[in-house]
Amino acid sequence: MSDASTTDTEQSGALAGVREDLEAIDGYRVALYAAVLGLTAFYLTPIESGLVTAFKTNPEGISSTLPFAPPPPQFFTLEKWQTAISALGRGMVNSALYAVPATVISALFGSFAAYGLTQADWRPRYKAPILALFVAAIFIPYQAVLVPLSQFWGSVPLAEVLAPLWAIGVPRAYTGLIELTISHVAYGIPICMVLFRGYYTTVSEEMIEAARLDGATFARVYRRIVFPISTPMFAVVLIYQFTQIWNDLLFALILVSTESSPAAPVVLILAGLGESMEGQDFALRMAGAFVAALPTLVVYILFGDEFAEGVAS
Repeated sequence: MSDASTTDTEQSGALAGVREDLEAIDGYRVALYAAVLGLTAFYLTPIESGLVTAFKTNPEGISSTLPFAPPPPQFFTLEKWQTAISALGRGMVNSALYAVPATVISALFGSFAAYGLTQADWRPRYKAPILALFVAAIFIPYQAVLVPLSQFWGSVPLAEVLAPLWAIGVPRAYTGLIELTISHVAYGIPICMVLFRGYYTTVSEEMIEAARLDGATFARVYRRIVFPISTPMFAVVLIYQFTQIWNDLLFALILVSTESSPAAPVVLILAGLGESMEGQDFALRMAGAFVAALPTLVVYILFGDEFAEGVAS
């Protein structure tokens, strides 16, 4: 009898403990976690679907399996990845040739402009209109400048200016990459300036004033104080700008035009990847999309900590 009584007591205690745990569960927290998991699944499902599609044979593997299901062994292949890497290699090099300098130059110029608009002794009636012009430039859509951009570069004899490069063997088609670099720098400076300005308004005025009292010039204050503490915001701007420039297709279509050009960037080649008279090779297109996205992923990984710090500041 004592053993049975002990067992009943333990069961009652266990049930009481479970009941207390259930009562302690916060309904709001459960709903929050459920919403987070649902949104995570919503955003990751297309990525998972594209990734498994890139490993399927076309069209048998795609038509014979569910969109989100991994391919069975008879429909599994790495050929699409090999083809995508081979097709996009030239374009990735071309994209890097203009995306990297355009990102760095626009970030530096944006930082210079923001420093001048926050720390220079300007009269408000002069500073406000210039700041308004920078802000207004952010809202100019790419589509609105395509025709003027094409007409502008059509009237600039850039190919003649760069004739020494063609003489040493650089393909003349690379004129388009230089045009892309300059265009993205000009288009990116306003948003970079606004991001840096928001950061520079939080810089201690006492520190800047102390440096000036010690005899530091305006440029020296930037070089010795402002620039070193701008690392987190530079990470934010560099990641944002590089992603925007790397993924841009409209400027490439206008200034380079064809994927067969030696200077064609990766997005231009990717646009026609997998298309043929027989139809579209979706597995190849998915593999190409992931290959083309690798540089932006690497940038996020390299500057992730600084990016988080810059956003928080």
